[in-house]
Amino acid sequence: MRWLLLCYTLCFSFLKTSAHTVELNTMFGQIQSPGYPDSYPSDSEVTWNITVPEGFRIKLYFMHFNLESSYLCEYDYVKVETEDQVLATFCGRETTDTEQTPGQEVVLSPSSFMSVTFRSDFSNEERFTGFDAHYMAVDVDECTEQEDEELTCDHYCHNYIGGYYCSCRFGYILHTDNRTCRVECSDNLFTQRTGVITSPDFPNPYPKSSECFYTIKLEEGFIVSLQFEDIFDIEDHPEVSCPYDYIKITAGSKVFGPFCGENAPEPINTQSHNVQILFRSDNSGENQGWRLSYTATGNECPELRPPIYGSIEPLQVKYSFKDQVLVSCDTGYKVLKDNLEMDTFQIECLKDGTWSSKIPTCKNMEMDVESHLEAE
Repeated sequence: MRWLLLCYTLCFSFLKTSAHTVELNTMFGQIQSPGYPDSYPSDSEVTWNITVPEGFRIKLYFMHFNLESSYLCEYDYVKVETEDQVLATFCGRETTDTEQTPGQEVVLSPSSFMSVTFRSDFSNEERFTGFDAHYMAVDVDECTEQEDEELTCDHYCHNYIGGYYCSCRFGYILHTDNRTCRVECSDNLFTQRTGVITSPDFPNPYPKSSECFYTIKLEEGFIVSLQFEDIFDIEDHPEVSCPYDYIKITAGSKVFGPFCGENAPEPINTQSHNVQILFRSDNSGENQGWRLSYTATGNECPELRPPIYGSIEPLQVKYSFKDQVLVSCDTGYKVLKDNLEMDTFQIECLKDGTWSSKIPTCKNMEMDVESHLEAE
């Protein structure tokens, strides 16, 4: 009967509890239990919702604390919460195994909002005097805190009271998200027959939120081949093909890739003299990047044979576009081309795989002199 009566009394008292909410929007303030410094009333509930500007959090501490003690603070208590979690629950006059008092403890909110609720049950026979608490807004140092396991800023973080801003190292540009540092790398033109191309900052991690374009542009008649080095590290996905970062190569109507992951692509013969390389990175990740070398070979020309009583330099097994050959004759002979006599004659391998001229002949000048003497 006693427990039933207690239950009835408690349930009835909950219905009669006087509850109200106080909204606080100042940078500092004081919170006291109803009636403080006199004893607080029974059946009372007050909630203080404290809101400070973004970039600040709330520090709460108690100068006086004297509430009824109960197992797990079932009767009278002070509860400190944020939007989605309970930070602390206090009751009693001293800390025990099941009850906690604030003492010198400071309660710090993770955000710019904190809710403090005081509740008393149907009795306060010992005339407990309640609490006296103070709060203040404290600056959040965003530069020392991590967001989604990453630093707030890519490169440099600058904290000020109520906020922060990011800046980038030399050569980088701050992205529109005001956090990520990207690079401007859209006008990379390569016109030499051989070269090396890398992701920005290689072998250091490449920048985020960037699109890099590299163009290899040679004369028509050359064919570009690409060779990636063993160090190849581009963010990938175990189930989807290169959804984040990738490298893609376009040569004429052919497209190679996209490539990502840790395995370098096999050597690529583009069959083109004009190659575009696109490298894209998203706003996350710390991957090393890539490095490739390219070489250009020309269309091959037919095999050459030196003229009788003559030679060609250089003498090679294969000749390709832009290769030049010098034809000369032995002592006593002259190069004869289109009825013109000359000491040497040069021909060149053209872009279509043909020679600029046929191999000339070598004319015996001594026989030519004898013929003239006989004619006289």
